[in-house]
Amino acid sequence: MPRYLQIAAMTITLLLLYLAWKFIVPEVLVIIKYLFIVTIPFLLAVILTVFIEPLVRFLNQRARLARPLAVGTAMVILIGGLGSLLTLLIFRLVAELNDLSVSLPKYFGPVQEYVTGWVERGRLFYIQLPPVITDRLQENMGVFTRWLSDLAGQAANFLLHLASALPGAVMVIIVTLLATYFISRDRQEIVRFWLKYVPAPWGERTASVGREVVGAFLGYLRAQFILISLTTLQSIVGLQIIGAKYALTVGLIIGFFDLIPVLGPATVYLPWAAWALISGNLGFGIKLLVLYALVWAVRQTLEARVVAANLGLHPLAVLIAMYVGLKTIGVTGLVLGPILLITVLAAIKAGMAARKQE
Repeated sequence: MPRYLQIAAMTITLLLLYLAWKFIVPEVLVIIKYLFIVTIPFLLAVILTVFIEPLVRFLNQRARLARPLAVGTAMVILIGGLGSLLTLLIFRLVAELNDLSVSLPKYFGPVQEYVTGWVERGRLFYIQLPPVITDRLQENMGVFTRWLSDLAGQAANFLLHLASALPGAVMVIIVTLLATYFISRDRQEIVRFWLKYVPAPWGERTASVGREVVGAFLGYLRAQFILISLTTLQSIVGLQIIGAKYALTVGLIIGFFDLIPVLGPATVYLPWAAWALISGNLGFGIKLLVLYALVWAVRQTLEARVVAANLGLHPLAVLIAMYVGLKTIGVTGLVLGPILLITVLAAIKAGMAARKQE
């Protein structure tokens, strides 16, 4: 092919890719978001079905309960128990955030005094700093304090708004619970229906891929849930024992950072402990460091065993998946990104296994 035709073909290809990225991809993402919103009750139902299945199987086989009764009992025990616990946690969290939004400026008063003291020492050391610099530092510290106070207040208002929006979500909750019951009760019938009406070998192959994906998905969620729950619970209990205020709020924040690869609980513990040591609260700073060391040691000890339940994703891969999910579909992508990555890898693994069998 002549050189000019190669250049023209490359130019046309790049132009088509640009047009697709500019006009087609945004529309596809809008459609995906719409489909996700429409199907979210049934997606949640599938997830709940996977989570309650071990208890359903236990009640059905060991307790000799009929499958419909076992499903209903498992839903009452797990979903009802978790729902009640979540409600109590939200009310406690709202109370702590409301109190924190009011008292946060008081806690940052010593920080401002500390910074002001260092500025004064620097002024004496360097003979004299321009007044503009010192005024700017104090002004920025005040702005930062007000921003944190407003942030805590907004978080409390968000939780209150979320609680007040629950009545409007009653339909979604009802559909999710009903779909969970029917999917879990008739799981075998749904599989047989699929194998009967989907032509071979696609029926069995898709069922195999589905089992592989669900297994990897459940393993990943179980591993992350266990590790993050341990970190959060240790932090809340530990902070309560050492006498830290707002133990629930700070513990949940630590659990959130534990969800993010690379950052982890150190994002909260180490700056907090450093400030306690610098400000003269030596005992509390040492307690925070000991608590962080305990949390870190437990996680490092259990992580290798727990994460062995999933596909063994590298933290960098999880971080990339979370970032891509955040940029494409919003905050929900922080959770869906790694799950979609797990799903794709599991599907590839199942497809390769099917080819080997053939």
